[in-house]
Amino acid sequence: MVRRDLSLALTAGLVALASLGLSTAARAPENPDTDLLTGEQVALRTHWTGTRPLPTDVPILVMAGHADSQAIEGAGTSGATVGLHGGTPMDARMRDELFWNLRVRDAVVALGRERGLNIRAYTPDALTIQDENDPRTNWSVGRRHSAAGGYALEIHFDAYGPDGFGSGLIPALHQPSNRLDESLALAFGRYPRTFRGGLGAPRRGISILEIGKLEGNLEQRLRNPQSRQPVIDTIARRIIEALAMGLEPEAPSPLSSGPDGGGSAHPETDPPASSGAG
Repeated sequence: MVRRDLSLALTAGLVALASLGLSTAARAPENPDTDLLTGEQVALRTHWTGTRPLPTDVPILVMAGHADSQAIEGAGTSGATVGLHGGTPMDARMRDELFWNLRVRDAVVALGRERGLNIRAYTPDALTIQDENDPRTNWSVGRRHSAAGGYALEIHFDAYGPDGFGSGLIPALHQPSNRLDESLALAFGRYPRTFRGGLGAPRRGISILEIGKLEGNLEQRLRNPQSRQPVIDTIARRIIEALAMGLEPEAPSPLSSGPDGGGSAHPETDPPASSGAG
C-alpha cells in the first residue's frame, strides 16, 4: 500500500513532464523492480527493515555524493554519454554524476522546506579534499550530524553498464535502520546494509540513495534542456514524499520486492568496488 501511495503521489505531480511529451518517463512504475524513469532497481538479496521511529522535526542533512573527491579516486561516474559515447561533460570541473547530484540535492532541499521539513544542504568548500577525515568533507560533516541525532542522506547516481546495480537505498550502519531508510527503500529499492563490505558513508552514519544508473532514458532526459528540470523535480518529489511518509506516526509497512523481502533471488554478496561506481 505504501508503494502504491508513493506511485500515486509521483503520478499526480507529473503534469509538466506529460506536457513535454514525456509520458513514458512520467508514468508510475508498473513493475516494482523497474521504474520507467529511473530504470532498474538493485537486485541483491537483503533482509533489513527500517522500523526505528524518528521525531517529525528530525534535522535532515542532504549532501551531493562525491562533492569533495573530484579528480581523485572516488570521483563518481562520468555517465554513459561521456564514458561510453565520448560526449562532452556537463561541467569540465566535475564528473557528470556530481553535476546531477548537486541539482537533485538542491531540488530536494527546496521542496522539503516547502513541505515544512527540517532539512538543509551541505556543500564542501572545495571540489577536491585529499584527506577523507578533513572536517570539511561530506563524511565528516555527515558523521557529526548523525552523531547529534540527525538524519544524513547522500544523493548519488549509479554507474552505467555492468558496473552499476540500479536505484536503491544503502542505510547507515551505526545503528538500526529507521523509518526514513525504510520509506526511501520502498520508493527506490533496497541495497544490502553491508554492500561492498560497508561503504565509507554508511560507516559514518550516512545513508546513500542511488537514484538510478546514469545511462539510457534517465540520462537522456536529464541532458535534454526541455525535460531536465521536470525530471529533477520529479525525482525530488519522490524523495520528499518518501521522507514525509517516513516521518508519519505509523511506520511504512515493509513490502517485498523479491522472494527474500528486498531484491531478486541473487545471493547477498559484497561485489568488488569499481572506479565507475556512483
